[in-house]
Amino acid sequence: MFRKVTCEQSKRSHPIPYKLAAAPVHHQAFLPTLRNKGTPFCPSPIPFASSPTSFHSPIYSLNHSPKQIKTHYHQMKNSKWALKLCFIFTYLVMFSSHSLAQGGGDDGFPPCSQADRAALLSFKAGISMDTTGILSSWTGLDCCGAWEGIECHPTTGRVISLQLQRPQGEGGNALFMRGTLSPSLGSLQFLEALVISGMKQIRGTIPERLSGLAHLTQLYLEGNMLQGFIPSSLGRLTSLKALSLSGNQLQGQLPPSLGSIGGLLQINVGRNLLTGPVPPTYKNLHGLQSLDLSYNSFSGGIPSFSGQFQNLTLLDLSHNQFSGEIPMSLCSLSNVLDISLSYNKLTGEIPSQIDRLRPLSTLSLSNNLLTGSIPESLAKLEKLWYLNLSRNGFSGSLPSRLANGLPSLLSMDLSYNSLHLGTIPDWVKNRGLRDLHLAGCNIKGDFATYTLPDSLNSIDLSENYLTGRIDKFFSNMTILQEIKLSSNMLRSNISSIVLPDGLTLLDLHSNQLYGSVSGLLQKGSKFLQVLDLSHNKITGGLPEFSEGMELKWLDLSRNGLTGQIPSSILKLASLERLDLSRNQFKGIIPASMGQMVRLEWLDLSSNGLTGRIPMSFTGLVNIKHASFRANRFCGQIPQTRPFNIFPVVAYEHNLCLCGKPLPPCKKQEAFIGGRN
Repeated sequence: MFRKVTCEQSKRSHPIPYKLAAAPVHHQAFLPTLRNKGTPFCPSPIPFASSPTSFHSPIYSLNHSPKQIKTHYHQMKNSKWALKLCFIFTYLVMFSSHSLAQGGGDDGFPPCSQADRAALLSFKAGISMDTTGILSSWTGLDCCGAWEGIECHPTTGRVISLQLQRPQGEGGNALFMRGTLSPSLGSLQFLEALVISGMKQIRGTIPERLSGLAHLTQLYLEGNMLQGFIPSSLGRLTSLKALSLSGNQLQGQLPPSLGSIGGLLQINVGRNLLTGPVPPTYKNLHGLQSLDLSYNSFSGGIPSFSGQFQNLTLLDLSHNQFSGEIPMSLCSLSNVLDISLSYNKLTGEIPSQIDRLRPLSTLSLSNNLLTGSIPESLAKLEKLWYLNLSRNGFSGSLPSRLANGLPSLLSMDLSYNSLHLGTIPDWVKNRGLRDLHLAGCNIKGDFATYTLPDSLNSIDLSENYLTGRIDKFFSNMTILQEIKLSSNMLRSNISSIVLPDGLTLLDLHSNQLYGSVSGLLQKGSKFLQVLDLSHNKITGGLPEFSEGMELKWLDLSRNGLTGQIPSSILKLASLERLDLSRNQFKGIIPASMGQMVRLEWLDLSSNGLTGRIPMSFTGLVNIKHASFRANRFCGQIPQTRPFNIFPVVAYEHNLCLCGKPLPPCKKQEAFIGGRN
C-alpha cells in the first residue's frame, strides 16, 4: 500500500546538484524501535562540510572523473551526500514504520481522507508540466494507494508524508516540474514530512498557509526556483526539526521567528539571494546540529553565540560577505566535524585555541583577509583530513609541529598567501596525501630533486620558482588526476612526457617547455579534459586527431606552432574552449570546425591564417567569444549572431574583412578570399 524506499533508492532519487544540511550525528536516537522491527535504515558516515575542489582556478575547475580510483579519501568526500540523504530517509521510515511492520497490504487500511485528496489534486493542478511522470500516478480515489510520493497513516488514512524528488540517473537533468506551490498544501493537517526537491522550475513564493502544519517535522523545498521572502510565519512550525530551502532564488533576510523553534536541528538556506545578519534570536536554537548559510550575501560578523551550539556538527558560512574576526567562541564547538568560512571578508588571525576542536575533520578558511602566522595549535587536530587556508595573508613559515602533527591529513591547500616556504616541506613525502596545493608559496629549487608521495591525486605548485626537468615526475606519479605546475621556470622536452592514464587536468603554462605537442595529443590520457601548454617554446604542428578524447579545454597559445589546423580537429567533440593564438599557423580555417557545436571560446588571433571565415561557423550556436584579429583573412564576416555583434577588435588587422561589425562589403569584396 505504501511506497517502500530503500536506502540506496533514496540516494539515487535525491537531487544531487543542491546541497542539504548534513545530518546530525545524534539522529540514531530515533532508530531503536525501527531496528527492533527489522526496518532498513541508513548507516551514518562522517558528514562533510563543503566540497573542496582540487583546484580553485578563477577560470576552470573540473570535478574528478568517475573512473578514478576509489580510495578512502573519495569515500569521505561522498559521505556528505550519503549522510544527508539518510537523514531524510530515517525520518520517512519513522513515518511509515507502522505500515511496513504490518506488511503494507491493502486489506484493513482505510482509504485516504477526501480532504487530503482534494488538497493534493489542487497542488497537482498548479503544476503545468511534469516531465518526471510522478504526478501521472495521482489518479483514482485512494491517494494512499498507488499515488507516488504519498504516505498515509495506517489507521486514520490521513496523509503524513509528501515526498517529490527529481529522479536521478541517465536523463535526470531533463526532468522537472513547472508550476507553483499551491497553498492547498497547508490543508494537509497531519503532514509530518514535506519534501519537494530538485524540480528546478517550481516558481512563486512559499505559501504562508504552510505555517498551519502543526505536525510538520521536516520541510525540504530545495533545488527549485522559489522566489520572494522566507515567511516569518514559519516560526509557528513548533514541531519542525529540519528546514532546507537551499538552491532557490529567495531574497531578504532570515526571519527572526525561526529562533523560536526550540527543537530545530537543521537549517539549510544555502544557494539563495539572502542578505543581512544572522538574527540574534537564533541563539535560542540550543539543539542545532547543522547550519548551512552558504552561497548568499549575508553580512555582519559571525555571531559570537555560535559557540553555544554544543551539538553542532556542520557549520558552513562560505561564499557570503561576513566580516570581522573569527569569534573565539567557535573554539567551544566540542562536537563540530566540518567548518567552512571560505569566501568571506574575515580578518584577524586563526584563534590559537583551535586545537580544542578535537573532532574537526575539515576546515576551510580560504579566500578571506586573514593574517598572521599559522598557529602551532593547528597541528593538534588529530582527525583533520582536509585543510584549506589558501588566498589569505598568512605569513612566515609553517609551524614545526606540522612535521609530526595532523596524522589524518589527506588534503592541504596553503596557496597564495605570503608564506615563504623556500622548499616543499620534507615531511610531506612521508604522508599519504591525496591533494597538495602550495601555489605561490615562494618554493625554489630543482623540481626533480623533490620526493613527493606517490599517493597524490592532485598537485598545484604554480607560481613558484621551480626549475629543472619534469619528465621523470610523470613516470613516478601513476594515479595523478590533476597537475598544475604553471608559472615556474621548468625546462623539459614535452615529447618525452608520458601522462598518467587517469589524468584529467594538466596545466603547464608559462614555463620553458619545448618540443612537439603531437605525442601528448595523440597518446595522452583519454580522460584528459583540460590541457594548457600556453606561453612556452613548443614547436612543430598539430597532429591528426582521433575520436574518443574528452578534451574540453585546449590552450596552446603563445608558442611557435606551425603548419595548418587539421580538419580532424572536429573529432574533439567535447571541446568548449580552443586557443591557438600567437603562433605561426598558416592556411585556411577548416570548414569542419563549424561542426564543433559545444565550442564557447575560440581564439585564432595573431597567426598567418588566410581565406575566409567559414560560413559553416554559423553552426557554432554556443559561441560566446571569438577572435580572428591579426591574420590575413578576406571576405565577408558571417552575418549571423553572434559573429556580427562581436566587437570590432575581434576582426582588426586582417587583409580585407568586411561586413558587420566592420564597414559593409563592396560587391567584389564579399567574394574575395575563396571558399572554405
